[in-house]
Amino acid sequence: MANIKRVLIAGLFAMGVALVGCGPRIDLADFEQPVSDAPVFMTQQAQKIKIVGSSTVAPFSMTVAEQFGAASSYASPIVESTGTGGGFKAFCRSLGGDEPSIVNASRRIKSSERELCAAAGITEIIEVNIGFDGIVIANAKSAPEFDLTKEQIYRALAAELPNGAGGWQVNSNRFWSDISPELPALPIIVLGPPPTSGTRDAFADIALVGGALAIPEMAELYDRNLDLFGKKARTIRNDGAWIDSGENDSSIVRMLLKNENSVGVVGFSFLEQNLDRVKGARVNGVEPVFSQIENANYGISRSLFMYVKKQNTDFVPGLADFVREFTQEDSWGPNGYLVDKGLIPLTAEQRRIEQDTAWSMTPIS
Repeated sequence: MANIKRVLIAGLFAMGVALVGCGPRIDLADFEQPVSDAPVFMTQQAQKIKIVGSSTVAPFSMTVAEQFGAASSYASPIVESTGTGGGFKAFCRSLGGDEPSIVNASRRIKSSERELCAAAGITEIIEVNIGFDGIVIANAKSAPEFDLTKEQIYRALAAELPNGAGGWQVNSNRFWSDISPELPALPIIVLGPPPTSGTRDAFADIALVGGALAIPEMAELYDRNLDLFGKKARTIRNDGAWIDSGENDSSIVRMLLKNENSVGVVGFSFLEQNLDRVKGARVNGVEPVFSQIENANYGISRSLFMYVKKQNTDFVPGLADFVREFTQEDSWGPNGYLVDKGLIPLTAEQRRIEQDTAWSMTPIS
């Protein structure tokens, strides 16, 4: 009996194999896989606008982002402080919704950065000058007051100084009073941004280069050998007098309160936000206040920028609308909400020109 059962089972199995063999061939690849209604690349459109770059510009972008998220149908953009240099590296990495669409900058984009972007296929970049800012040498309110010239700033921070005999000597100034007896007898301790920061670039270009040109030997070198002049003027000492203190000016403010002998290089907006705790040094007798920066009387001021990746409008919803929000009069005008955050507005004519560029999304050539 058991043998009969085994024969029947074997026969049924053979018939099943035969029937399958005689039927149509089934290939799983022929079945349609479930897909969304949109192509795969469109999933990036769920991404928020991503903004990187200057810590000086970040508070302005954050304020606009909050307003934009509250007043529009779009989510508030994500703003990250990476420093201007680090921001451009991230911005120039690639196109797409997962990549930064905007980089904040406290200086203009460099040719090397434009080349980096072009190598990644990022060829349509919109430059918008959003306003002005002062670079301030600040210290704790309870610390001594400073009134500095650019030459004194250079003599305090340059790695090497002319020796008066046609050569160079390592900067030996240890106290501010070594530079001038009128300055406080405090050690030279300057907390400042790192080399990747646009604030540091601007500080070197305006304060250090300007101070170097006040020295006859350096002015002569400028005419004779511009490359060597630039190196000597912009190279900051690394013996502890200057301390790289991160990209975030807020951390510098906190460190100033812990060490009243120190001074810090920060953007004017951070001074404005912390006037109850720190004060700014005068430069050539001019205080770092809104009106003096706006009128170009304060000696260390610079333009602030926003760079937009136009090609990302194909991937990131609301990008063009955010740019419009940032550059409308209620935002960046003299009575706009960004002025309360410390932004020094452009003139009416400058705002009109920059707004035309921003609203038409016209790339730099």
